Amino acid sequence: MNLSLNGNWTLYYTPEKGGKAALFSRASLADWEKIPAVVPGNVELDLVRAGREEDPFYGENLYRFAKYEYHQWVFAKELVVPQDFPAGNAALRFEGIDTIADIYVDDSHVGHSENMFIAHEFDVTGLVTPGSRHMVYVHIHSAMNFARSKTYTVAMRGTAHRNEICYLRKAPHCFGWDIMPRLLSAGIWRNVSLTSFSDTRILETYYATPKLERGGIHLQYAYRFTTNADTLEGFVVEVEGFCGDSHFFHSLPAHFISGNHNTFIPHPRLWWPVGYGEHPLYEVHMRLKHFGKVVDERVEHIGLRTLRLERSFQRHHQQFQFFVNETPIFVKGTNWVPLDAMHSRDAQRLERAFALCVDSGVNMIRCWGGNVYEDTPFFNLCDQNGILVWQDCAMGNTNYPQTADFVPVMEEELGAVIRKLRNHPSLAIWSSDNEVDLKNMGFLYPTYDSRINRVSHDTMRRLMQAHDPYRFYLCSSPEIPEGFHTDDVPEQHTWGPRAWFKDDFYKHSSAHFIGEAGYHGCPAPSSIRMFLPPEKQWPMENTAWAAHSTEDIRIEPVLNSRNHLMADQVRLMFNQEPGDDLEHFALLSQIVQAEAMKFFMERTRALKWRRTGIIWWNMIDGWPQISDSVVDYYFRKKLAYHYLKRSMRPVLLFLGEVNGWSQPLIASNDTLRDANIAYTLTDGDTGEILHQGEEILAANENATIAEIPCVGSRQRLYVLRWTLDGVEYGNHYITGMPPYDPETMLRWLKIIQKLPEPFEPEL
Repeated sequence: MNLSLNGNWTLYYTPEKGGKAALFSRASLADWEKIPAVVPGNVELDLVRAGREEDPFYGENLYRFAKYEYHQWVFAKELVVPQDFPAGNAALRFEGIDTIADIYVDDSHVGHSENMFIAHEFDVTGLVTPGSRHMVYVHIHSAMNFARSKTYTVAMRGTAHRNEICYLRKAPHCFGWDIMPRLLSAGIWRNVSLTSFSDTRILETYYATPKLERGGIHLQYAYRFTTNADTLEGFVVEVEGFCGDSHFFHSLPAHFISGNHNTFIPHPRLWWPVGYGEHPLYEVHMRLKHFGKVVDERVEHIGLRTLRLERSFQRHHQQFQFFVNETPIFVKGTNWVPLDAMHSRDAQRLERAFALCVDSGVNMIRCWGGNVYEDTPFFNLCDQNGILVWQDCAMGNTNYPQTADFVPVMEEELGAVIRKLRNHPSLAIWSSDNEVDLKNMGFLYPTYDSRINRVSHDTMRRLMQAHDPYRFYLCSSPEIPEGFHTDDVPEQHTWGPRAWFKDDFYKHSSAHFIGEAGYHGCPAPSSIRMFLPPEKQWPMENTAWAAHSTEDIRIEPVLNSRNHLMADQVRLMFNQEPGDDLEHFALLSQIVQAEAMKFFMERTRALKWRRTGIIWWNMIDGWPQISDSVVDYYFRKKLAYHYLKRSMRPVLLFLGEVNGWSQPLIASNDTLRDANIAYTLTDGDTGEILHQGEEILAANENATIAEIPCVGSRQRLYVLRWTLDGVEYGNHYITGMPPYDPETMLRWLKIIQKLPEPFEPEL
């Protein structure tokens, strides 16, 4: 039985003194500030609701919250245990506490936590009984004071000059990032409950499907259980799965509390990524029986599929290729960043944000390492919709401790996370971190031994082997072994100079797979007006724009460098200054971003299978900002969203880049069946048909179906239309080189908007 403790709590807060955590005393709370609180929640939200502070997302209010980094907080709630609550074993379960906390029931200390990412369960058996009443206190200490109690070696470096990140197992972005504000926060950010449990119960389940053969698939499964029975005689574990008319059953005596078995499933309903087939899920029951009686049961939904990553660092023969059910998969993905800077609001934003991924046609989501680990509902959505997940561990752009005391911290965290997520068929790969290898390349270390992250190569590799041995693991994204550099490894983050998006860096990248690539785009003016005060909305040369770009001018007093980059991209494309009109600038900026993102996607598809995929940056913002996202925090879509949606269609016609006096007309088929298309290529201004035809496109392949004569310098709008299975699709291509005339481009935009699946700019 679970008794939810979500809802109304009381929050007490006061500064910590002398940089040290204080011991908890109920009597001392009388001298603290006191306000109502909501759980799940964040202290900033409680302070705003109580009228003590203003919205940290508005203007420059976020700086007002810096003082709270040195506060301590106590969440208090009366626990009334119902009479029908089961007698016996009980635990307080916190799905997420941010971060350094001690938990009390009345005056009894029942537990301690130092990790935001994982659930914590504290045994209160005998202390909490049916019909009893108690006070629960969660005393959260200053994360900054916890961090400064640690010892730091000279090799430990946090991103954005924030070394406190190194020891704290908080979401890395909360210390300040180029896409997120510095808001350290605190709170009970996920669900909390009182739960009962049996002495005999299943502790772990594991399902893996490593091999297809003879028309069937091998299912490896494992279990771990606990019991207070005198002996293990009479225990049996059954595994039974159902999916439509497909069924499997396997049963063996459980001679020990740990077991690993294999069963063969003939004629399975295979799980496929979106675009390649259906994604059926089997309802699987694992039952623990004792002398024929079911004493515990776990019900999960799994997919039957094989998945492997073929990777090679061999020069001139590099490879980074995903295979599902022994079929090569061309990845069209997006990076998934925090849904909200205050993570208690993640759950309420999840479904709407995920719907963008489904609507746009992505088949892989990379869960970025500066974030929290997404919860089970996210992975359920990925399972149900056939979207693969690349999961970074929550480590980003930081040199973490390489010492023995950090090993058990990561063992606890990763052990819990892996066991929680490993049975999801959408989970394709684990990666140690975001850009730790890449960052260390910039520090000019003399040897590989100076820059290697041993946590990734040793501790984390061991944990993956121990808890999820059938899934692939990367030591960093991108991983840069000894003797290699940033631009000669198979997976790359192709940010580059962010100048003209078709310059040599982007056009001739050696990446076999792109894990990040993005381009700035101004959010809608209607969104800007929601988070900037009127006097700071335009021009952009002010500290409020800098705060939302997001530069921490308290550390680096360089104002608007990223906003200058965005303005320079508009200058490059149109030879036009930002001017006095926010609406005009925002629209031009969105056109630049949209054309850039379209090029990154279509250039990747043009190189299939020399390049095997791209995970672009990024779908949606986690707070109101000026960024590379294609959807802003308020869910307003930038033009890039619509352009990318067209460029990611499973069957796409598009123009490649100029080569001499022509450019190729390319058809890309990312499905497992041949595609019969009829198409036309026209001049967007005149409607003149420049080329037309019919083609049968081979499954899962590209074809150059024509060479279109061109003069490379001529600026022109090409419009492509084609029909497939009775449905019409459209795409466009703009020829020539910058600068472009803004009025001409705006006229072309109206034509582009009206292609099949029309859209309107959200300004």
